[in-house]
Amino acid sequence: MSTSYTIPKTQKAAVVESVGGTLQIKDDYPVKQASELAPGECLVKLEFTGVCHTDLHAAKNDWPVPAKTPLIGGHEGVGHIVAIGEHTQDSPVKVGDRVGIKWLAYSCLECEQCRKGNEQVCVKGKYSGFSVDGTFSQYVVSWVSHVTPIPANLDSAEAASILCAGITVYRAIKHSQTHIGDWIVLPGAGGGLGHLAIQYAVAMGLRVVAVDTGAEKRDLCLKLGAEKWVDFKETKDLVKDIKDATGGAGPHSTIITAASNAAYEQAIDYLRPGGTLMVVSLPGQGKLSCDIFFTVTKAISILGSYVGNRQDAIESLDIAARGKVKCYYTLKPLSALQETYEGLEEGTVVGRVVLDMKQ
Repeated sequence: MSTSYTIPKTQKAAVVESVGGTLQIKDDYPVKQASELAPGECLVKLEFTGVCHTDLHAAKNDWPVPAKTPLIGGHEGVGHIVAIGEHTQDSPVKVGDRVGIKWLAYSCLECEQCRKGNEQVCVKGKYSGFSVDGTFSQYVVSWVSHVTPIPANLDSAEAASILCAGITVYRAIKHSQTHIGDWIVLPGAGGGLGHLAIQYAVAMGLRVVAVDTGAEKRDLCLKLGAEKWVDFKETKDLVKDIKDATGGAGPHSTIITAASNAAYEQAIDYLRPGGTLMVVSLPGQGKLSCDIFFTVTKAISILGSYVGNRQDAIESLDIAARGKVKCYYTLKPLSALQETYEGLEEGTVVGRVVLDMKQ
């Protein structure tokens, strides 16, 4: 028996009208109707959406690649499919399914990168809340080939941030060339990506040194399984403290989740020989600066890791659904988006902010 939904003509949405423009909450933003969906498109009625540092960059338009305007940001949405475009063939999802909307909204699935499982770098890729409208609205258009089914026993608000922050750190750790018992350092450990990275790392048998600042973040990191804590504002020698925390030799890998150039600059100094620097966070105008001599003579690997593919999404959600990873989040209404951006810019957000789109 098929489910049918009444789709309104307008909705509530947070819109950035122009480059450098202010965020506006609109109550009369148009909703794409079922008859207007192209083959392969689906319309999702959202329940919750996470807020990511990337959304702040998109709103400010401070990356080398510009976002579209006007723009509805957001790319960590969970909701139910209420319509699928006519003439969609072999859809892996159906109307009524609970699905997630990720940063990667669409890829061609046919080019070399897509065939190799790197669909997130597809030249035809479309990105939620950046090149196409995202999840800071009550309804969002996506593609049946890329929405991710949400495991039945995973709460929707909990699942939201796994769809970007979780996938991103899970893939980075998976490719960090580490093994069970290795040390991994997580700058930005108390933030949205970092606090999930601690849990994925622990679930994968790694030993974690958390780097961040403040008592609240320290307590959260240690509660989630980090063995050691380094406060970057209190330390007099960050490199020495990290090496000491790992027994003197330094960590086997570091996943940089702090949107800070300084976090990258020190990594080569504290990584042990043969270590791996995973480049994940995206400062607005960041340059990767490292000592070439010691990068070579310590045989350091530097790897960029960009969100994750469809399989990474399924795996990271499955780990969370089995209780190995839990998102620490604060629930707020869509009207709190601007103050959330300000908190992200100041580095005061602990864990993740999730917006309740049902309000």
